[in-house]
Amino acid sequence: MENQPQPDNTAVRTALWRALHVQIDEAPYVLEDQVGLQLIAPDEGWQERPDMKYTKRLRASIIARSRFIEDLIITEYEKGTRQYVILGAGLDTFAQRKQNITPELQIFEIDQPETLQWKQNRLIETGFGLPENLHFVPVDFEASSWWNELLKAGFDINQPTVFACTGVTLYLSKEAITSTLQQISTLAPGSKLAMSFYLPIDLLEEEDQPMQEIAEKGAREAGTPFVSFFSPLEVLHLAQESGFDPVEIISTDNVRQLYFSGRTDGLQPASGEVFLLASTSI
Repeated sequence: MENQPQPDNTAVRTALWRALHVQIDEAPYVLEDQVGLQLIAPDEGWQERPDMKYTKRLRASIIARSRFIEDLIITEYEKGTRQYVILGAGLDTFAQRKQNITPELQIFEIDQPETLQWKQNRLIETGFGLPENLHFVPVDFEASSWWNELLKAGFDINQPTVFACTGVTLYLSKEAITSTLQQISTLAPGSKLAMSFYLPIDLLEEEDQPMQEIAEKGAREAGTPFVSFFSPLEVLHLAQESGFDPVEIISTDNVRQLYFSGRTDGLQPASGEVFLLASTSI
């Protein structure tokens, strides 16, 4: 219906890429996620859409990104962390898929109101339900503070937390990114941050540059232009100046070694994204 909330297009595309991985790539799978597909219920033949069919390396980057964060959460959970915050959650499905640990986690999903409302509706309609430990934090990023809304949702500032932020910095100014990092650095000692950053086009591998040019053009035409690109060294400086220690960069080569070595189907992630992995001082 026209008046019903609708999810962000990027969130939908990302969820479908995760589902497509299991459908058309060879095992072993980097990530197994069909929940987003169930929520979206796309029209038949969705796999043939241009943004599905011709974006193999971007799909690989998305599934690697999700797997990296999930591995981090599981590692920190085993150390005792019981809070997980996702800034720019989109249609994340960790809470639905990892039932062996998620009942013991307080999970906070921060995103635009329309996307989160649509997701809540679909979780109910598809039978997944809304557990008490899954907290939706709708934020109008232009008009309100995501931090204040997170606190209102019951976030405990005294508990160690895994904080994930992917696919967001591309749309933010350097000042906004710095402010976000400074806020996250105030988390309880022992907290972990995993945040993705995008490289300038001249630092991409040559085969990824044409796709990046197309993506930038499309983003401008859609009214959501890409704003910020950083070299790995710039990312490290941003994190250090914001108060994180230690900090490290997880590069595309690191991700390839972790999740794609030995594959025979040619699936490899694109080179446009790096991860900042940072900790609050203990």
